[in-house]
Formats: sequence, structure tokens, C-alpha cells
Amino acid sequence: MSQVRTTCAYCGVGCGISAEIVGERSVNIKGDKDHPANFGKLCSKGTHLGETVGLEGRLLYPIVGNRRAGWDEALDLVAGKMRECIAEHGPDSVAFYVSGQLLTEDYYVANKLMKGFVGSGNIDTNSRLCMASAVAAHNRAFGEDVVPVTYDDLDAADLILLVGSNTAWCHPVIWQRIEAARDRRGTKIVVIDPRRTETAEQADLHVPVLPDGDVALFNALGVEMARRGLAECELTDADHGIDADTFSQLADLVASHPKMVTVFSMGANQSVAGTDKGNAIINLHLATGRINAPGMGPFSMTGQPNAMGGREVGGLANMLACHLGFSDAERADVAAFWQAQRLCEGPGLKAVDLFRAVHDGRVKFLWVMATNPAVSMPDAGFVRQALARCETLVVSDVLAHTDTAAFAHIRLPALAWGEKDGTVTNSERRISRQRALFAAPGEARADWAIMADVAQQMGFAGFGWASAAAVFREYAAMTALSVKHGKVLDLTGKAGVSDAEYAVMEPFLWGGHHPMAGRKMQQVPVDVRRRPGDPDFPLRLNTGRYRDQWHTMTRTGLSPTLSQHRREPLLEVHPGDAADSGLKEGALARVVTASGASLFRVHVSEAQSRGQVFVPMHWSDAMASGGRGNLLPDQSVDPVSGQPGFKNNACRIEPVESDWRGFLLRSDAIVPQGLVWWSRSAVAPGWLYEMAGQGAVDADALLPTGEQVEAVDTARGMRRLAVLDAEGMLKAALFVTRKGQLPPREWISGQLGARGAALPELLAARPSMPAPDRGPVVCVCHGIGENQIAALVAQGADSVAEIGQACGAGTNCGSCRPVLARMLRNWTDTCREAAE
Repeated sequence: MSQVRTTCAYCGVGCGISAEIVGERSVNIKGDKDHPANFGKLCSKGTHLGETVGLEGRLLYPIVGNRRAGWDEALDLVAGKMRECIAEHGPDSVAFYVSGQLLTEDYYVANKLMKGFVGSGNIDTNSRLCMASAVAAHNRAFGEDVVPVTYDDLDAADLILLVGSNTAWCHPVIWQRIEAARDRRGTKIVVIDPRRTETAEQADLHVPVLPDGDVALFNALGVEMARRGLAECELTDADHGIDADTFSQLADLVASHPKMVTVFSMGANQSVAGTDKGNAIINLHLATGRINAPGMGPFSMTGQPNAMGGREVGGLANMLACHLGFSDAERADVAAFWQAQRLCEGPGLKAVDLFRAVHDGRVKFLWVMATNPAVSMPDAGFVRQALARCETLVVSDVLAHTDTAAFAHIRLPALAWGEKDGTVTNSERRISRQRALFAAPGEARADWAIMADVAQQMGFAGFGWASAAAVFREYAAMTALSVKHGKVLDLTGKAGVSDAEYAVMEPFLWGGHHPMAGRKMQQVPVDVRRRPGDPDFPLRLNTGRYRDQWHTMTRTGLSPTLSQHRREPLLEVHPGDAADSGLKEGALARVVTASGASLFRVHVSEAQSRGQVFVPMHWSDAMASGGRGNLLPDQSVDPVSGQPGFKNNACRIEPVESDWRGFLLRSDAIVPQGLVWWSRSAVAPGWLYEMAGQGAVDADALLPTGEQVEAVDTARGMRRLAVLDAEGMLKAALFVTRKGQLPPREWISGQLGARGAALPELLAARPSMPAPDRGPVVCVCHGIGENQIAALVAQGADSVAEIGQACGAGTNCGSCRPVLARMLRNWTDTCREAAE
């Protein structure tokens, strides 16, 4: 057994991991106690990375069309198609669409190849979808994309504003750090969010800002601080839509706590006013002088593990390289450094415009790397049309079958997390090593090496690196150009690292703790913009993440543990809006916008404001017949950053009827046909399918071959079927009802692939001697259910800490602690009502 220090594959916190390799494709995961980003803590996703490193569904060799090909043939074809496209249609007919899942070395090679040698600016990244507005706000205020704070500032703050950030779910390790600051120094927490999220429930104050109301709110705060003599600004007060008492509480907190950090994330960025939101936040800090000192500053919290690294090297279409722009002087320096004869002349197409150009034929060659735009882009139906029209689509990925790969002409097998070797940069500008745990499977290769080979096939010099370390050295040396042009980014001290030094390189911070200290900063005028209403679509749609899933679920969807939290994509709707639209808890509903429609399971919740609904972004065609959240937003973007406005689209909701509902357990993955609804989630021995349909149930189409046993309850329209192999192992089970209740899934899921249970037990979906029902899982890290926690509370546990001591819930990633606190509050309220 060997131990490897590496970095997590998920969000921008950049947690260090200590990985103990215990088998050929098996690893035990723990937090790295010496890593300054997390000091040993991990969220649920990071904790269960070991469940996602198998080879199920992996792309292990190049595929041309639908046939296996060798690397030589595949690379010759990629290089040849690109060369022909450039010759016939010019360099702007070629585009790369890359990802914050790439390592910095991969990003550097992609950017150099496209901008320096293809000669086009047409390389953009899925970071455009999450961080581009923060980048634009930084550039306008600071002259460079620099995060002016570090995590240490959270420890030193007396007030933390969380804007558009469900931190407890999306950045749980940061949430733990914020909670620790509150426990240690009494730090106040304010959540500014249209939804009453789990994070908002734990805040000292929740400000239910209107969708896209952030600019008006922060302008009003600036005006109020100036009125109190605490700010210097020239702002116009606007209608912020917050009730007077809540605004007064917020203003009092801001006025009385100078050591203030404002954390903003996707809720602010994913807006048609995202850049102005970022600048409105920065303006408040500049106007009050709350920046460049411990415990103060605006903090853009990054969504992906290496969105920052991509921003550094220039992986966005509106950057050149290393924080440089497209001035004559900057272009001349970059051309000389790369010895590029065909450097691009200016910015390329940003993501939404890029896929429009694919759709209308201006871009004829598209190379997609480590991302799934057929699911993740807004107006994803349009994007699919674009991919289908593309003359040459190359996809480099770890999976053989994704929604995007279905359109590819050439598929190239890339390394996954646990196989890659390189660096990533987290939200506080800390660069860490990501190291390989396993040998490359099959014929999979590093993304940087694939691109370097294509470049050399095309006759380009300067791509002959022997290792990721060599790529890193070149990138670090190139940051001398950043320094020359007055930028903060400076990695020149690492330009001479040897391969051996790179192998053991410790995490390090560039720019220092307060990189803008002593540098020019400016307030930026911002506008209050509202998206227009539409009587045909009277509700406002918000989209976002679930606690235990990631992006399009190509990795987290494989984890049985992570799948327990939300097995289906839910439409979250206020009770009043549900009643108005005829929706019931647990039923199905269709969400309709001008761009598209998709089905979801209904969850009625007071956490939703009236007139607003929420759906998740994760589900793809591989995982469900509906739940496609990104079919719904339109193509509207922020006018400065080009980031799409995922968070505030007009919609309507309507009920969807079915004759029956049921669930299916199988060891293999299938795509059910002819149903109103299906979705699948991982269970330890296979897959659990939730289903609904019209008319007769075609059990034979859903079940595998084998010995079939059945029980029927005609009165309730219930059918229960089990399929066994010759030795009595459960191969599959199907439970269907037309008007009765379906049994719990947990016990019967555990019997899949097992022997020993009696047939009556299998058909009843419960053992003859039932074990205590733990209830819905609350803490996935320790497998603790709602009923177990309720029992502890009834026995006298009166704090989240006591619950954790008794059963472990909330003691690992901490993202379930808001739920634990809510259960305690509900118990207290129930006891109080009973006493009265």
C-alpha cells in the first residue's frame, strides 16, 4: 500500500487529499492535514472519490466514427481535418471548448496551440459558465483578474456576507471554516439569496433579494454607508425590493463590523448583470476601505478545481495569455516568447457565441475537452443542434458515452482524476499538485500530450515537451511577461524547478495574502437591470447544484453513497404556486420556458419564494428521461463577460399525469423506452430506476431474462416481480402501483446481486424480521438517517455537536449540519406547542 498526496477533483476550494492505494483500482481517501486549503477536512464528494475511480463506462482507446482506431490514425485525422479547415476557411473556422477540469498544463498547451499557432482566439471554457463575470469585475476594478483575499481572511472576519452562495452545500469545507470563525470569534453571517437555502437557515440574517436584485441592494448599502459617514462613493439609491426592517438589520451589521468579507459565487455570476453585481460588491469594499487588510475584501469563490488555472494561462477567449490582453505590445511579447508566426489578432468567440457559430457553420472544426456542453450549456437543445451540424467534432473525454460524445466524429481517451499529473489553482490563488494514483488505463493519455502530438503533426515547433513538469516550467517562465506589463501574476520563481522538485512541490500561494495592496483600484459605475416579465411565463426559474452531485454527474453519478441525497431531479416550488398550478408533492411536473421544456419530480417547499422555482443542473440523457435543467435557460448573456444568465429565466409549470408509478432494480444500466418518466441512480450492486407511465406496464421490456416470480394485488393495481438466476441470486426487481404505496427501496436494493432472502421477503421488499428504519439519509458521510437523528433528539441531544458525538452525523464534511439544526428547531417547536 502506498500513500499519495494529491488534490480533490471537485470544487474550487482545492482541498488536499491523502490517498492510500489499496488495490489495482482501489483507494482509501482522507483529507490531507498538512494542506493549507482544508487542513484534513473534506466534503461528501471528496470523501467518496474512491467510489468513482473504477473503469465502468471508460473510453479506453480512440474511436473514429463507431469503430476502434489506433492513436496514429486518430491523431493524423485530427491534424489533417484541422489543417484542411484552416486552409479552406481560415483559422477562425476552428475552435476549442475546454474545461476547468483540465490541469493547468493541459490548459497552457491548448491556449498556446490555438492562439499562437492555429491563429485564432477561439478557445473558450466551461468556466465561462461560472466565473467569467467575476473575472470581468476584477479586471474592471483592479486592472487584472486577481482575487484580493485568501481563506485566512475568513478566519479574521467579524462579518461574512454570502451572496448567491449556498456555501454549506457547494463549498462545505469553506462553510466549516466560516462556522469555526463564528464559534471562535462571534463572526456574524449574512446570506443574500432569493432562496432560503440550508446555508440561509444557519445565518444570523437572511436577505431574500429579488432575482438580479443584487446591484440595487449593494448600491443602496453604499448610499446608506455614505449617509452614516462610513463610505466615499457617488451612487444612486435604487429600489432594492427588501423590506425596511431586513435592510436596516443588514445596514447595521455592515456599519458595525469593518472587518467584512463578501463571498460571491454562482448566484451572482450566472446573470445577465453578473459583472455589475461583482463590481457593486467590490465598490462597497472600496468605498468603505474594507480591502487589503486581514478579514476584509470581496471574495469570488470559484466553482471548478482549476478554473483559476485556466484563467491564469489565458484559457478564456477574451484573454491572450498569463493575464495579458491584445495590445500591440502584449501581442509582440507573446509572439516572441512562443516564436509564433500566426498569433491571433484579438479575442475569440465566447461560449454562447461559439456554439452559435458552430450552429450557423462559421466554426467547422470543434474540439471539446473534458466537458459536456450538450448538457451544461444554456438552451442545450440549440447546442445539440449545433453539435449535430458540426463538420468535424472531436471529443477528448474519460467516458465513452456522454450526451456530447454521441455527436462526435472522433473520440480520444483522456486521463481521469487519479491518473493525471499536473497542477491546479484554487479560489485563493494557491497552486497545488494533482498526482497520479494509478497507471493510465487502456490507451488513455494526458490531454496536454494529445494536443502536443497534434501540434507536431501539423508541423508546429515548440510542442516537444517530455513531461508535465516541462510544460509547467514554460508556463512559469512566461509569467515574466505578466510582470513586465505590470501584472501581479508571477511564477518566475518556479520556472527552474527540476522534474524531481516538481514531483514533490508543495502547495504555494502566488501574489501574497493581499496582492492589491499598494496597487491602483477603482470603483466602477454599475447599472440596475431587470429581466422583463412575460405573461405566458409568469414564474422566475433558478437553477443550481445539489450538495452531493457535480456538473453532469459523469463521475458523482457512479457513487452509490452520493446518490442517496437526491435520487431524482426535483422542481422546488412554493406551496402557493404549487396550488395555483395544480401540483402535488411527489407528483410530476413540466417546466416550460421559451427555450424548452423538461419534466421533474415536485417538491413543495416554503424555502422557495412565491413566484420563483428551482431545478438542478446535473441530469443528462444518460441518467433520466427529464430533469434537463439547462434546456430551459435562454441564450441571454452578461454584456461585458459573456456569461449566460442561468439564474433568472421566465417559466411556467404544469402537472404531468401518469397511470402508474414504480421502481426497478437492475445490475446493469438500461434506457427504458415509452415511459412518461424514468430516472436512475446508483446503488451498491447496480441501479435504481424510478418510473412512471401510461397504459399497460411492459415488464418484459424492463426485466432481464431469468426465473420470474410475481405477486399481484388487483385491488391496488400492484405488481411485484423478481428475477432470479439459476442459483437464486436476485438479478432484478420491479414494483409497480396504480393507486397504492410503493415499498421503501433501501432493503430490497441491498438484495440485488445477493442470495439468501426468501421469495416472500423479496416480493414484500422487506425482511421477515425488519431492522430499525433509519429513514431518509441525512449524513451520507456516516450513513445516518433522519429517524436515527430524531431518536437521539428525543433522548435529549440538544445541539448539533451532541448529535455528532452520539452518531458522527455532521462531523466530516459538515454539509448536513443545517439539516441537523433544523430538526432540533422543529423538535423544540413541537415540544413548546405541546407544553402550551
